[in-house]
Amino acid sequence: MGYVDGMSHDVAGEAPSWSEVVRVRAPAKVNLALCVGARAPDGYHPLRTIFQAVSLWDEVTATPAPGGVLDVVVEGRDASLVPTDGTDLTVRAAALLRQRCGTPGLGAHLHVTKAIPVAAGLAGGSADAAAALLACSVLWDLDTDPEMLAELGAELGSDVPFALLGGTALGTGRGSDLLPLLTRGRYQWVLAFAHRTLSTPAVYQRFDELIGCGRAELPAGLLEALVRGDAAAAGLRLANDLQGPAVDLYPELGQTLAFGTVLHGVLGSLVSGSGPTCAFLCADARSAAAVADRLAELPAVRATRLVTGAVPGAQLLG
Repeated sequence: MGYVDGMSHDVAGEAPSWSEVVRVRAPAKVNLALCVGARAPDGYHPLRTIFQAVSLWDEVTATPAPGGVLDVVVEGRDASLVPTDGTDLTVRAAALLRQRCGTPGLGAHLHVTKAIPVAAGLAGGSADAAAALLACSVLWDLDTDPEMLAELGAELGSDVPFALLGGTALGTGRGSDLLPLLTRGRYQWVLAFAHRTLSTPAVYQRFDELIGCGRAELPAGLLEALVRGDAAAAGLRLANDLQGPAVDLYPELGQTLAFGTVLHGVLGSLVSGSGPTCAFLCADARSAAAVADRLAELPAVRATRLVTGAVPGAQLLG
């Protein structure tokens, strides 16, 4: 097992037929609001969050493997940062699905093409897990439904059920209890990627040290703004209790936010999730393109990406 940089290639040997190839893509997410409660005795923090799936996808291709083999190859953005020793979320998702719904002899070769940066607050690993659950369910012709896949996803990570669902949703508990939200409009985002990663446990630890308990409720008026499709009103209400701790650990994020927030056409900004990606909600596509160009000039920004929301969750391709 290993990762591959560059273009995808055929695995040595006879190519599988199209009926033996299952391709699934799953989206990144942005947290429009992330309200974090005090750490509970089980070590987790209760959350109230609004997820939005955005048009940045990882893709997982699954093909049959004999003898119960489960392995993975990873290519694309940050591929070298993804473990390929069976501890990655992609293989763990396939193994859990097989254990609960299949038989030991089921196997799969998994090929992950990454566009979502690793450890960036965008749930790229969760997207890979969601894509693997759906891809292997179809590949192995298992009798699963969305609710079952979501339950398995929640065992793998708090963001996996949302990567399966997509759209815009309210998350509670650990973030895996989801209520889909009926929202209007298209949201134009600029994502500014940082040069290094941030550890989610480290950000939560700093949250405990600096804050301990964040907002008890979502920002007033945010849900109503989303229902109306009022991006300007939503932009004023973006909030993230982990932003302060993330900036404390990575001060350059504060510079990126300060620079971008005052650019023409920016309606609001925040660190997404535990960071370090900074997300800027823009008035329209033209403004977003100009903002992306300006942000790309900053030394603290590795790259920028224009994305829109909301988009569907994990989807079969082809």
